[in-house]
Amino acid sequence: MVNLVDDDWLPARWRTGEVSRVSARTALERAAELSGLAVEPPTMVPAVLRQLLLPLVLAALGAPTSRKEWWERFAAGKFSKEQMAELGAYLDEYGRRFALFDAASPFAQVAGLEALSGETKPVSLLVPSVATGNNVPLFTPFTEAREHDMPPEEAALWLLHAHCWDTAAIKTGAKGDSQAKGGKTTGSPTGPLGQLGVTIPEGRTLYETLLLNTPVIWDARSARFEQDRPRWEADQPQGASWEKRPPRGPMDVLTWQSRRIRLIPEETDRGVRVRRVVVCAGDRMTSLPETAWEPHTIWSHTSKPKKGQPPTRPRRHRPGEFAWQGLAALLSLARDDDTDGPRTSELLRQIGELQAEGLLPEDYLVRVHTCGLVYGTQSAVVDDALADTLPLPAASLVADSRVREAVLEAASQADQVAQALNLLSADLRRAEGSDPLPWGKGQRPGLTFLHLADIPVRRLLSGLRQVAADEERIEEGMTAWEVIVTRHAWGVADDLLAAVSPSAFSGRSQGGKAYRAATARDAFRLALARILPRAAEAGASGPDAKELPLSEADDEGDDDQ
Repeated sequence: MVNLVDDDWLPARWRTGEVSRVSARTALERAAELSGLAVEPPTMVPAVLRQLLLPLVLAALGAPTSRKEWWERFAAGKFSKEQMAELGAYLDEYGRRFALFDAASPFAQVAGLEALSGETKPVSLLVPSVATGNNVPLFTPFTEAREHDMPPEEAALWLLHAHCWDTAAIKTGAKGDSQAKGGKTTGSPTGPLGQLGVTIPEGRTLYETLLLNTPVIWDARSARFEQDRPRWEADQPQGASWEKRPPRGPMDVLTWQSRRIRLIPEETDRGVRVRRVVVCAGDRMTSLPETAWEPHTIWSHTSKPKKGQPPTRPRRHRPGEFAWQGLAALLSLARDDDTDGPRTSELLRQIGELQAEGLLPEDYLVRVHTCGLVYGTQSAVVDDALADTLPLPAASLVADSRVREAVLEAASQADQVAQALNLLSADLRRAEGSDPLPWGKGQRPGLTFLHLADIPVRRLLSGLRQVAADEERIEEGMTAWEVIVTRHAWGVADDLLAAVSPSAFSGRSQGGKAYRAATARDAFRLALARILPRAAEAGASGPDAKELPLSEADDEGDDDQ
């Protein structure tokens, strides 16, 4: 009854655009025909990739031992007959370990797991967006009183999601767990992905995505130790007791089971459904994984960390920001341990190195999938979810490349223009005799501009990969970008200027400085000319920029590869 290897349960999107459920075996065997996973919410993508598909491939085939071997696999575009045979043999050997409701060893669960109280919880406990306990979303049509049921296929997805993203709320104490006290277990951290700024490189097909998420560095550093294996290869079934320990290696990190869970199936008139669940405390990492073992996050490095803290820690995504606003961190290729600042993930670094060595097409475009959860009080509730997908030219991950310089320049320009608009707003408010908006309150014009700039940024990123080897075309694209930015900036500025009271034109004095609408407008014009010099040189630095035609370079890169 529901085996994840051979039964169709995983939503996937074919390259034709059709979406259907497939088995794990089909997803791997036909990975070249699939454009990717079709799971929701976005936080489900890394859960399925890490907990199942990627470790299956690595366990069956091993990681490439060199960049040359990686490129040979990538260039093939699909698994070879020999690799398919190895995958099939591995899935046949361990297939019984993927039965969702096996009596002795259910996949990613504990057979017979019981709460000390004997109670079970609604299956909605696995879904962060559904009200349950003290996790109550602000806007939801569902309440905890409503009975939820899931088909096994959906329950399997949320099982994987819980192992990766579960909150740090107090957990039910399990029978057989000596560490449970008073019927409960406290001190559980969030699921391991909840502590990261998850960053997943994606390719044109599921096959390419699997390769892009395969670090060559693992085998190069002999990281696959004897004890480092996916959880389903364990000789003994999972028990109710849990332990604190460091990860044994990258495979252990990918398939880490941060909770002890049992799905409870019921026969209904609609077939088997899961309505109740038991969720208890699971294994806790005593130390962060090494950067080489945790491939799916950006890092922050401190050369002089506080006592007891590691020098390198995961860098979480910031709520309210587009992924491209964090390009400086995504493209940070620094390795110097004496330098503080962000460090990109090993996977993105590897993509840049492959591109630099000519092992990726010059115009290759990587889709960077970023996601995360924002936890609330003591990380016991979920306040928000973050997700974005950024088209990133692989050439931008090459040190000293012109594309990299252009990408970083564009992101910096957008941020500076937003700040200039916020300053214009503050000066206009002072000219009226008011104070600037307090930080964190009110709708700032810079944020309005950043939303307007979102589509142009993505078009620029897509277009740059098409002209990566042509500096002249890159410069044309940057000029077109600046003209568009100028147009949007003046659109926001004009709204601010039109809304001020007549008193702002005569102005006010604060702190010995005179503030007038005309002065604020002129200062904004000068700031734009400084931030966007190409647009200024083209005569598009003033408010009339919104009437200028766009160059052909702006339309390049709208199409996918």
